[in-house]
Amino acid sequence: MAHAYDLRVYYSDTDAGGIVYHARYLDFAEHARTELLRAVSDGRPGQMQVMRDRKLGFVVKSLSIEYHTPAFLDDALQVLTTIESAKRFSVTFLQRIMRSGEELATMQVRVASIDLDSHKPVPFEPWFAEAVATL
Repeated sequence: MAHAYDLRVYYSDTDAGGIVYHARYLDFAEHARTELLRAVSDGRPGQMQVMRDRKLGFVVKSLSIEYHTPAFLDDALQVLTTIESAKRFSVTFLQRIMRSGEELATMQVRVASIDLDSHKPVPFEPWFAEAVATL
């Protein structure tokens, strides 16, 4: 099962020809991951509260992206996010940006959990692996 995030392409997402600028796909995926975290929190402290209370942050450790076909101004898009693997200190997401069932871009994003003071890896909350495993 995948988490779905819907969005619309705005003028600010495009170049002069009305084609979505390549870096905007990274923003679309980031927004989708944030909404996924919000969805799996299920009444637990939200991302901002965890960041404040535990001085915990989530950072992109690595990513790869493959562009298949462009998106255009005013397109309705959907970002489908699944978990490829969940480890103690990192989670790897597979994210597919879709338009009407057509895959426009595919990303594999590994996110690590770090202490915001020391910038050292720290484990994800125990409930997190269980929550994302349901996706």
